[in-house]
Amino acid sequence: MNVYVPFICLALGAAINWRGLPQPVLKAFDGLMNLALVVLMAVIGINIGVSDEVMNNLGRIGMNCLTISLMAITGAVALVVLCEKTVMPLEKIRLQVAAETRQNPAAPMPDVSAEDGSKSGFSPLVLVMPGFIAAGILVGWLILSGHDVAWVDTVLTVSLIFLYTGVGVSLASSKSVFGYIRRLGLRILWMPLAIFCGCLLGGLVSGLILGVPMNWSVMSASGMGYYSLTGAFMTETYGIEAGTYGFIVNVSRDVFTVLLLPVLIRISKGSPIASGAGGCMDTMLVPVSRYVGPELSLVALISGTILTFVVPVWLPIAANILL
Repeated sequence: MNVYVPFICLALGAAINWRGLPQPVLKAFDGLMNLALVVLMAVIGINIGVSDEVMNNLGRIGMNCLTISLMAITGAVALVVLCEKTVMPLEKIRLQVAAETRQNPAAPMPDVSAEDGSKSGFSPLVLVMPGFIAAGILVGWLILSGHDVAWVDTVLTVSLIFLYTGVGVSLASSKSVFGYIRRLGLRILWMPLAIFCGCLLGGLVSGLILGVPMNWSVMSASGMGYYSLTGAFMTETYGIEAGTYGFIVNVSRDVFTVLLLPVLIRISKGSPIASGAGGCMDTMLVPVSRYVGPELSLVALISGTILTFVVPVWLPIAANILL
C-alpha cells in the first residue's frame, strides 16, 4: 500500500466528523469498523495459512522463530517503558491535555472510552481477533492452499482503507489528540528509536540463547513486522532457511501483538505500539488503536511509518555489519 494512503484516509475520516456526526451514525460506523477489523484478522490468518514457507517450517524451526519474535517484542516494550518513565511521559502528557480540555468549556470532551480496551475491563475483541486469525489460518491451509488468492490482497487493502478512515473519524471525535501531539513534540521520535533498539537487543539475546546465527536472529528481529521485505532480503542474502526466519519471525509478531494486547496495555500505554512496531503503519494500527486510545493512535501511525522506512535502509547495513 502507498505510504500516503493511511494519512489521506485519516484526513478524510477527520473531515467527515470534524463538525460532529450524530451519535447513532457514530455507533453504526463503529460497528462497521468492528466488522472490517474481523475481516482484516481473517485475511492475516489466510495469508499465513496459504504460505508454504511458513506452514512447512513450523515444526522444524518454528519454535526458534517464535522465541526470536517474542524476544524482539520484549526488548522493544522494555525500552519504550524506560522512555515513558524518563524522556517520553505519554500518559502524563495525555492527562495534562485532558485536564486542560475539561477546563475549557468551549472545548469538546475527549472520548477515549470506545477505543481503549483497558477502560472496560474486558472487550470481546480479546477473543474475536485471535479467533479470526486462527480461523483464517485453517481456511488458508486446508482450503485455499495451492489456489490463486490474489483477491486476498484486494480484501486486505479495502479493509485497511475503511479502517484508516474510521480511525480518522475517531480522531475528530477527540480533538485533544492534536493538542497532545503538539505537546509531545519531537519527543515522539523516542518511540521508534526505542522500538528499533529494543528489537536489535531482543534479536541479539535470542541468538545467543538459541545458538541461531547472530546475523539471522538480529536481522529477523529488526524486521519489525515487515515480513515480506525481511524474508525476501534474507533469502537473497543468506539462503532459504534464513529467509524463512525473516518471514516467520515477523509474521508471528503481528499474531503475538493481537494476542498480547490485553497484557501489553496493562504494562504501559506505549507497550502495544512497541509490540506492533512497523505494523502500526498498516495491519496493526487499528487493533493497537482500540487499546491505546485516539491520542496514541496517531503516535502509533507516525512511529510505524518511520520504522517502515527504516527497515529497507537498515537491512543492507546490517548485512555488511553482521558478517
